This record gives sequence, C-alpha cells and structure tokens, in this order.
Amino acid sequence: MSAKTTLEAYVFMTPFILGVLVFFLFPLVLLFMLSFGERAPGVGLDITFTGLDNFYWAFFEDVQFVPLLLQSIQETVIRVPLTIIFALLIAILVNKNIKGRGFFRTVFFLPFLLGNGYVMQQLLEQDVSGRAIQSAQSFFMPPEIMAYLGESVTNVVSGFFSIIIVLFWGAGVQILLFLSGLQGISPSYYEAARVESANEWDCFWHITLPMISPIMLLCIVYSLIDSFTNITNPIVTYSSDLTFASKFSEASAIGLIYSLFILALVLLVFLCMRKAMYTTETRGRKVKEKVKKRRRA
Repeated sequence: MSAKTTLEAYVFMTPFILGVLVFFLFPLVLLFMLSFGERAPGVGLDITFTGLDNFYWAFFEDVQFVPLLLQSIQETVIRVPLTIIFALLIAILVNKNIKGRGFFRTVFFLPFLLGNGYVMQQLLEQDVSGRAIQSAQSFFMPPEIMAYLGESVTNVVSGFFSIIIVLFWGAGVQILLFLSGLQGISPSYYEAARVESANEWDCFWHITLPMISPIMLLCIVYSLIDSFTNITNPIVTYSSDLTFASKFSEASAIGLIYSLFILALVLLVFLCMRKAMYTTETRGRKVKEKVKKRRRA
C-alpha cells in the first residue's frame, strides 16, 4: 500500500518534474553562472568568472538590497500569519451546513483566479485595490462620520480595510486547501467528542487543528513563497529593474541570495512543524506510548 501511494505521488509529480527539466533547468544553470561571473558586453553569453564579487556588491556596496530585503521580511511576517488565520476561519465557516455554501466558496476563491500574474499587475496599475478600500470604507463608515472622527481614526480605519482587502484577495488557495482538509476529517470524531461533553472550542484544539496540521504546513509554505515572490514584493521589483538595466550579474546574485533565503526559511518551517504533524505514524506512536504507560502502571 505504501509503495502504491508513493508511485501515485510520483505520477502526479511527473508533469512538474518534466516542466522543471525542460523550462527551468537551463535558466537555473545560467543564474549560477552569472552570479559568480560577469557577462561580457555584446551578443552572446561570454561569462568571465569573478568569484564572490557580485555577492559582496549586494551586501556591502548596494544601498537598496538589504533595506528592501528587511522590508520584504517585515511584510511577510505580518501577512502570512494573518492570511493563515483568516483562511482557516473562513474555511471553517464555509464548511458548515449553511445555505449558499457553494456560492460563498466561489466568492472567496474568485479573487485568486482574477488577480494573478499579469491581471494583478494591470489591476494594481489602475489602483483597483485603493478604490476597493475606499468603497468598503465608504459603505461601512460614511465620509460624514469619518470627517467627524478625525484624521487619526480615519487612518486606522483605512489601514484596517486595506489589510482585510489584501487578505481577502490573497487567501483563496489557502481557503480551498483548508476546506479540503476539513472535509477529510471523519464526523465520527466530533460525535465521540460531543458524547464526552466537548464543546466547539475543545473540538477545534483537539480534533480539527491536529488533523489538518499537514494542510497547515502546506498553507504556510505556500503563503511564504507567495508573499516573497509576489509581483508587489520589493525584491522582485528591484531584481527586475536591475535586469532591464542590463545588470545581469548583479540581478542574478540578488536572485540567488533571495532564493536560498526562501529555501532556508521553508526548511526551517518544516523542521519546526515536523513534531507537530498528525500522521498515521505519529498516531500509532502515541497509542504505543499510552499502552506502555498503562502496562507500567
């Protein structure tokens, strides 16, 4: 059974592996070559090896890379936890047996389909997000009331609505993943818990959260990568500007540093959440530990 499951996983991964080999392998090799070298002017890819000069330039000579990297980290630290919490709450609510459940699922996933890649870039250039924030703010708080409350309260309300719009716009995939994880939990667990007088809060902490921990890990990794590689990320924009300015070696070094940083962060998340994962193996291990304790007692 384990071998069959592994084979099925590789079958589903085959298109991605082929895509990486065909479309991404050569750019990755070229990225490493340009990071440790300098492209000669003219036509072609005549690269001269320069060692760590491009990395030294990025950290010690360039005045924009490190501040932009810190800004990117700060935005991600704020955005990812809020996105995960928001997506989990919405998934739990949409998973309930309510009227119009399919409609609400479509509404929360629709922004991801519309606001991705080139479409998102065009919407941002037309300041659609700013207009959406103003519309939501005007609907809940009319301009007359906002003018009476003062500038400080207006800024707080505007910041709140901007966060809500960003979360709503970028949490579609996480909501869908959490929803699939919630639907995979057997109702018998909740029925047994309610027989033991457990409330909704107890069911969430002792059943829902442990059993969707693999989905939680997937959503955290996806949110991290999405935040760091988003088209609005300052490092992505800065690297693109360097490339169009014909500074290919500097842009490649920044891209390599940034990619390794994201990879190290993802590995750190895996290591931190490895012990918290709820799988068949961990469940069997806990049962064995309980049996051993009972025998000793």
